[in-house]
Amino acid sequence: MSTSPTATRDANPGRIRVLYLHGFGARPGGLKPQYLASQGFEVDNPPLADNDFAHSVEIAQGAFDEKRPDVVVGSSRGGAVAMNCHLRGTPLVLIAPAWRRWGTATSVPPATIILHSAADELIPLEDSRQLAATSGLDAVALVVVGDEHRMNDASTLAALVDAIRRAVR
Repeated sequence: MSTSPTATRDANPGRIRVLYLHGFGARPGGLKPQYLASQGFEVDNPPLADNDFAHSVEIAQGAFDEKRPDVVVGSSRGGAVAMNCHLRGTPLVLIAPAWRRWGTATSVPPATIILHSAADELIPLEDSRQLAATSGLDAVALVVVGDEHRMNDASTLAALVDAIRRAVR
């Protein structure tokens, strides 16, 4: 039986709804969205088009409009996708956002939280520092955590859960 987003929301009033936008070359159902689901979050993780950024933004926008999440999480290229969507005040959590490589957005809303590894071999930490500064984010909005770009280690997963909970307060 299919349920509308409203019916799902009413059936799970205490669950935080997450729209998770994966990075380039990743697919839905990866480690981070699985981990979030295991922690009690309701996760929507649509497949994004690797070779068509504009189509990825359309897919993400459609999922956002349909599911009306409490928070949007974007990882790497998925972070750039999220930055180029119209989120209408919905909190944003970015994981090593690749905003300088894709899209046109150069700032994020004030309540955004960014997770980035100092050892990221693909997206320099300085990109996230610049994004935070340009956007006027508080110093606590940039969380330096993790041991590489994939951000799949235990400390990053714990920081991701904390960031989502902080973002929706």
